[in-house]
Amino acid sequence: MLSAEIIAVGSELLTPTKTDTNSLWLTEKLNEIGIEVKLKTVVGDDRARLEETMRDALRRSDIVITTGGLGPTEDDITRPISALAIGRELIYHEELVEDLRIRFRRWGREMPEINKRQAFVIEGAKILPNPNGSAVGMSVAVGDKFFVILPGPPRELKPMFEAHVLPDLKKSAGKIVVRRRILRVSGIGESAVDEAIAPIYKTYGTVETSILFNRSEIEVNLAAKAESETEAEKTLEELAGKIVEQLGIAVFATNGELMEEIIGKFLTESGKTLAVAESCTGGLIAERLTDVSGASAYFMEGATTYSNEAKTRTLDVSGDLIKAHGAVSAEVAEAMAKGMRERAATDYAISVTGIAGPNGGSEEKPVGTVFIGYADESCVKSLKLNLPGDRYLIRWRASQAALDYLRRQILKTQSETAK
Repeated sequence: MLSAEIIAVGSELLTPTKTDTNSLWLTEKLNEIGIEVKLKTVVGDDRARLEETMRDALRRSDIVITTGGLGPTEDDITRPISALAIGRELIYHEELVEDLRIRFRRWGREMPEINKRQAFVIEGAKILPNPNGSAVGMSVAVGDKFFVILPGPPRELKPMFEAHVLPDLKKSAGKIVVRRRILRVSGIGESAVDEAIAPIYKTYGTVETSILFNRSEIEVNLAAKAESETEAEKTLEELAGKIVEQLGIAVFATNGELMEEIIGKFLTESGKTLAVAESCTGGLIAERLTDVSGASAYFMEGATTYSNEAKTRTLDVSGDLIKAHGAVSAEVAEAMAKGMRERAATDYAISVTGIAGPNGGSEEKPVGTVFIGYADESCVKSLKLNLPGDRYLIRWRASQAALDYLRRQILKTQSETAK
């Protein structure tokens, strides 16, 4: 299996405000044709460090791809440093300058002389046309290694790679393909998931399995290698089925779907409707639900009732109930869900009330205490949670837990109806 390395060039990528998204996209494309990305590096506009990184990459990897640094300014150093790293000259191409002049005139202005720098191409390199920008790319054989130099803007990089690089890489990669699948799990910890499914996935030598914990769920990442897409997908389907059988209802997605997408699917298929009442999550659940296209078919209404007065005024939660049990309580969560469902006339309603912190906690109800309410036509119930994390994480985890609680209640109802 061929190995690849990606080098993202640009000091801006080392700041807190810029992210290298090109390498994620390139990794996906390379994996699809059976090429494994072994290393990704971000290098600033530093000539010595970039040359060293390129030399090292070409020594250890079959394919090296750089992104960025092909502009016309002084800090765009990828072109000359690439040539230096492989011991080649830069050759000036007058036809590239003429092409640039025509483009600039089409854009309504004359080409600055500085753009002539973009007409220099590494000796012996294949020129990769760029109809979406001014910088051409390059691909060059360095011994038995494949060195590809791409522009940084995604709108330029992606079509260039797919049209002029991917076909050549497919030929070199051979018959092996890689297909991936993500299973998402809720309500079980990372170590418990691994303990439960390791005996299963270890029997699949052609599948690489990794288990990751994110903000509120566990991801089981499966990557199957095979000689055909059909064979890889068949293996993934078989392994995923066994994992689902082992973990049961805790698996909420088998193709990487988000929780809000799964909820939307359930409600759409059943023709049911939902309303949401939120306190500590501040509208986050409603935001997530409405991020899904088509949500208007099942999501009817949301209310952010942050104050006690709002809970009483909007959801008809008794002031005496709040006084007796506190706003953060099972009783109030249930009253919020019941009031929301009656107000919106929906099939389901969920509610959240809690202490997101960092202030407001007590010995009896510390920061992270959250109650989730649920109401349907036949019952009203609640769930108490103690969620770890800072304010952001507690709010996010509360939103995820509320949606998951709804999912489980829907599945329970469907199961009882089917009996």
